[in-house]
Amino acid sequence: MLWDRIMKNIGHGEATMVYNANNELGYTFRTTRKDRDVVDFDGIPLMMHLNEATGPVKHGFSNAAKFHQAKVMTRKLANKKPVGAPPTLIAIDLETTGLDPIEDEIMSIGAVKQVKGEAIESFYQLIQIDKPIPKNVVSLTGLTSELLNEKGVSLAAGLRDFKAFIGDRPLIGYNLHFDETFLTAGFKRIDSTDLGNQMVDLMPVVKKANKFLDNYRLETVLDDYGIENKTPHQALADAQATLDLATKLNETGVLKI
Repeated sequence: MLWDRIMKNIGHGEATMVYNANNELGYTFRTTRKDRDVVDFDGIPLMMHLNEATGPVKHGFSNAAKFHQAKVMTRKLANKKPVGAPPTLIAIDLETTGLDPIEDEIMSIGAVKQVKGEAIESFYQLIQIDKPIPKNVVSLTGLTSELLNEKGVSLAAGLRDFKAFIGDRPLIGYNLHFDETFLTAGFKRIDSTDLGNQMVDLMPVVKKANKFLDNYRLETVLDDYGIENKTPHQALADAQATLDLATKLNETGVLKI
């Protein structure tokens, strides 16, 4: 119920709510204020001002705030104790010309493989494209049509090599649905079989573990977890940062792989 959620999260504040009800007027009130009371005046719900408050206002942290503090403390403590790393982690990231997997194209593919928490292998491939790259995308990624045509490979070759690198292992990403839709469209474009790998998206994991971030863009999340990414919007760097995030989440027990 909405009122229950308000009561759990209100903290130091006060709240008054008017909502639909099964009475003749179709509405009623609720309030947390100690200087107000909801009264029935000939069948009409009204707010009555009290000369004296009915009780002291309770101060302190809300349940949600306490939950957040507990999560932060758990994360700090977990970082201090050794935790076994999963056998293999592969994080991936794509840079694309836009947001539409049908109309836009993959410009680069980055992937980082961590084996038993130590050995790291990486994959990075620029992809040749047919359409001009929008100026805002060039500014964001640093990728130009000239660079892709000079150092890139065909989409078919890039996806083939990517497939060989990842094998059948689970893939980790941040907002992974975006990358997955472009990969699916790419494999369809070259008449090849789509990936059958298990997909692990870290975004919903982070949202569940940390409900108080201003937003859930990758750079915001990395900053919250103390992870540095010196070249954001570069596929390999973003894949490495995503792998670091997965490692942190695994160490704290938030992510099970």
